Amino acid sequence: MAINCDTLDLRAFLLVLELGNFHRAAEMLNLSQPALSRRIRKLEQTFGGEFFERTTRRVTPTAMGREIAPRIRRLLEDFDGTLFSYGDLGQSGSSLISIACIPTAAFYFLPEVIRRFSLRHPRIRFRVMDLPANQCIDAVAAGEVEFGISLIGTSNSDLDFLPLAEDPFVLAARRDHRLMRRKAVRWQDLGGEEIISVHRSSANRLLLDAALGRVNVRLDWKYEVTHLSTSLGLVEAGLGIAILPRMATPIDEHPILMTRPVIEPTVSRTIGIIRRRNGSLSPAAERFHEMLLNEWSKALQAKDK
Repeated sequence: MAINCDTLDLRAFLLVLELGNFHRAAEMLNLSQPALSRRIRKLEQTFGGEFFERTTRRVTPTAMGREIAPRIRRLLEDFDGTLFSYGDLGQSGSSLISIACIPTAAFYFLPEVIRRFSLRHPRIRFRVMDLPANQCIDAVAAGEVEFGISLIGTSNSDLDFLPLAEDPFVLAARRDHRLMRRKAVRWQDLGGEEIISVHRSSANRLLLDAALGRVNVRLDWKYEVTHLSTSLGLVEAGLGIAILPRMATPIDEHPILMTRPVIEPTVSRTIGIIRRRNGSLSPAAERFHEMLLNEWSKALQAKDK
């Protein structure tokens, strides 16, 4: 395939996609509409397919246009980031780091690392996509982000998974609950309890059900929720007890809730960094990636104290 496009062609494509209108995009780019159309046609010829379906009223992306958009967006972000951050990590300009992260890690761990990084590199901006585990993987694979923080569970040969930590499932209940008088709780001890869980389609629930199924343990769920934070709200209201990853529980001592390890067996999820195999990070993202690796173990150690 002959490469016959420049960055303005790519930016023009994304602007038309965003606005859904050639005329408005041409005005914003300070181009005539025929000139913009020629750039889009040139780009389509380079990639071998049409990016837009045009009618007299609107412009909509084709399947190819929707598929290629995240890759073009990432390509331009990498290009801009390299220009601005090369040599001095953005001190002479503004660079962008795009990452995907499961919500529990995004809430519990990521803000502190971003804060420390921003103190050293204040000109660098962040885009954090807090997504369910499978969508994190998809965002990395599609090139929408530079890397992701998610659960192990991808067989995509184009991605690498670097394990960072084990995050065990724990029991969360009100402080006055009878099970909170124990140092640890067995799965068999949960019989007859009103148990709150995330929805059966979530990665956390699938992992938990599979692990318990291997040892012939079955839990009767009373309530199912979409978000882990919602399960804690139901526990606090006295509706039952919740089984959830330790990372999803309050970091500091909570006035109402307590947690206990659940044993026989201990079930945990593996959290790590997902990257495109053989892919390179922008200089800013590479530095943040290094800090992330260094700070992760410190945060988990603090959680254990």
